Amino acid sequence: MTDEIYAKDAYVKTFKGKVTSLEGNGIILDKTAFHPRGGGLESDTGEIISEGNHYRVLEVKRVDGKIIHVLDRIEGLAINAEVEGVIDWERRYRMMRLHTASHIIASIAYTKYNALITGGNITPEYAKDDFDLENKDLLPKIVEEANQIANKSIPVKVYFLSRSEAMKIPGVVKLAEKMPPDVQVWRIVEIEGVDLQADGGPHVANTKEIGTIEIIKVENRGKGKKRLYYTVKP
Repeated sequence: MTDEIYAKDAYVKTFKGKVTSLEGNGIILDKTAFHPRGGGLESDTGEIISEGNHYRVLEVKRVDGKIIHVLDRIEGLAINAEVEGVIDWERRYRMMRLHTASHIIASIAYTKYNALITGGNITPEYAKDDFDLENKDLLPKIVEEANQIANKSIPVKVYFLSRSEAMKIPGVVKLAEKMPPDVQVWRIVEIEGVDLQADGGPHVANTKEIGTIEIIKVENRGKGKKRLYYTVKP
C-alpha cells in the first residue's frame, strides 16, 4: 500500500520515494504526495525525477486500491528506483482553496435549506456543485454567507476517527445517495464551528486562504436540481 502523504499534510510540495511497481505507462510508489482523482477533485500533476531524468506526471488515479502515477514515459525507471516527486503547486493550491470553499457552501446549504450535494467537480480554474434545491436564487445568498465565513480566518483541521465514532456526527456525509465509506478509519475535515465532513482530499489550513468566492453562473437543471459554478480570487 502507498503511504498517502497528502492525507496527513496537504502542504508537502516535494517528497522522496521508491518505485514499487510498473503499471503500463505508470508507476506505483511506496509513498506519494500526489492526490489521485477522486471525491470530485481532479488529480494532481507535476514531475517525477530519477537519476537526473525528469518525467511528467500527467494524471494520478486509484485503481483497485493502487495509486498509479501516469507518466509521459517510463523508460529508465525500474522497481526500487529512488525518485523525487514534485507537485505542480499552483494547480494543487487553487484546488485546495476551491475544495475548502465547497465545504463551506455545502454546510450552509445543508444546515439552512436541508440541501445535499448531488454531484460536482473541482478543477484548478473553477468548481461546480449540484444541489437538490428548488430555488436557484438561494445559491447567491449561500455564496455571500460563505464569503463572510471565509473572511473570519477559521482554522481547518484534519484528523481521523473510527467509523463508529464518525457515524455519530450528523451530516458527516453530505453527498446525496452516497453510502458512508466502508472503511474502519475515516479521515475527517473540520472547519471549526462551520462544518465537519468525512473527506479524503487536500484543504487549506485556514479559511482566509480561500480568498473571495465568485459565482460564474447558476443553472436550473430541472426540478430540485440547481448547479452552481464558482471560482476563487485573491
